Amino acid sequence: MTTFPSDIVDAVLRHMNGDHTDDNLLIARAFVDPGASASTMVGFDGDGGEWDVTRDEVTTRASVAWPNAPISERPEVRREIVALYDEACAVLGIEPRPHA
Repeated sequence: MTTFPSDIVDAVLRHMNGDHTDDNLLIARAFVDPGASASTMVGFDGDGGEWDVTRDEVTTRASVAWPNAPISERPEVRREIVALYDEACAVLGIEPRPHA
C-alpha cells in the first residue's frame, strides 16, 4: 500500500472538503450509505479514499477503493477521485458535470 506525504494529503483534503462537498456526499451515497446526509473526506492512500459519513446524526468512517486499481503517484489521485465521482453519478442516475 502506498502512502502519500502529509502535504499532498492535506492539499487534497482541503480541496475536496472546500470545493467538492457535494461530490463527497454523492460518493458516500453511492458506495457507503444511500441515506447519508453528510460526508467529509478524511484521508486516502494508494488503495482508496476514506470518508466520514453521517446518517441520522451517527457518523461512521468508510473506505472506498479506487476504481481503476491501486495508485502510487500524485497525479493518479485526481484521476481516481474523478472516476469515483463519475461512477457515483452512474450508480445514482445523475448526469455528471464535465471535467476540466
